[in-house]
Amino acid sequence: MKKRISAALLAVIAALSMTACGNNEGPKVEKKTALETEEMSFDRMKEEAKGTTVTFYGWGGDEKLNEWLDNSFAPVMKETYDITMERVPMEIDQILSQLSGEIQVGEKDGSIDMIWINGENFRSAKENNMLYGPFADKLPNFQNYVDGKSEDVTLDFAYPIEGFEAPYGKAQIVMIADTAVTPDMPKSAEDFKEFVRKYPGKVTYPALPDFTGSAFVRNMIYEICGYEQFLDMKGDKETVKAAVEPAMAYLRELNPYLWNEGKTFPDSSTTLDNMFSDGEVVLNMTYDAYGTAVKIADGAYTQTTQSFQFEKGTIGNTNFMAIAANSGNKAGAMVAINEMLSPEIQADRYDTLKVIPVLDNSKLSKEQKASFDEVELGKGTIPQDELLSKRLPEMPAELVPIIEEIWTEEVAGK
Repeated sequence: MKKRISAALLAVIAALSMTACGNNEGPKVEKKTALETEEMSFDRMKEEAKGTTVTFYGWGGDEKLNEWLDNSFAPVMKETYDITMERVPMEIDQILSQLSGEIQVGEKDGSIDMIWINGENFRSAKENNMLYGPFADKLPNFQNYVDGKSEDVTLDFAYPIEGFEAPYGKAQIVMIADTAVTPDMPKSAEDFKEFVRKYPGKVTYPALPDFTGSAFVRNMIYEICGYEQFLDMKGDKETVKAAVEPAMAYLRELNPYLWNEGKTFPDSSTTLDNMFSDGEVVLNMTYDAYGTAVKIADGAYTQTTQSFQFEKGTIGNTNFMAIAANSGNKAGAMVAINEMLSPEIQADRYDTLKVIPVLDNSKLSKEQKASFDEVELGKGTIPQDELLSKRLPEMPAELVPIIEEIWTEEVAGK
């Protein structure tokens, strides 16, 4: 997901939380009865969902993903289940603000069914009873094809999922350079420092709290401070600040050599991508590990563009699908999420969008494995075995906004 929770949304969520903790006053969402979803077989869910519409709310900034959802996934859902998929593009803070508002006024047949979500947004929504669940264990494709014990599936930014999300796709941060322009791609934080000095004014990263910029900064923290200490660290600002100070000092040292001398940073990963495509900067970064191949094929990047990662590794995470607590079509949402986890759909996403699949390869049949093995990742990508062998875990969600605040205070414009 691409955006953090706004201050306004936090205020709404806080109010909702207080309502939930009061003496039974104020509007509440009435739980669906067991007969409706809890004890319903999956076949019964399909029957209940027939002829209905499922709304899927999520970030709409990826045009290729939007096209795939509208022209590949939606037709499958209509033909197979007679379910109409309605994609609603919206930033995650707006989604959760809308959801919390509907819950506050007691809306039992809410406008939101499925949500594309992860990280601190999931944690806040789950802790404030804004999500339905647990539901993942009710999905046949989750049971049959997903490793339900993997930390990629049981934890979201180190926060227990407990069946309130189902995996959608895997992401891992990579950096991107044109080998014809900069053949010396950095392999460590020390190399990176030399790189920015060699190409002054031609390197930068998105301003935090941009999702990719935040991940890049966390990756630099891992490079310089190690990552183990953060995995069970509590969200105390002074503790976090002391732990990350060597990395903040390092980032401050980079500023004079960055684009605009580090006085300002690009406002988003999209802006940085455009700057890289136009040659204004010589380095890009993305959570879309195989996106380079797509950009080369589209002509946005040169044929000599290459993704790379540090030798110590790069941060990876999983993004998920959740269901709104007051969804009026939970059965339809579960059928849609189950279909998204089918080997056929995951293989198509892998082939068309180059999204790292979320299925357990050992649970696939020979024919199903072949559909993934036959996918050509294209030029400029890191082989999947190498990429995943250097996959580093995410920090606890509660640390992310603290680090973003510290970066704003200690690095930006310094």
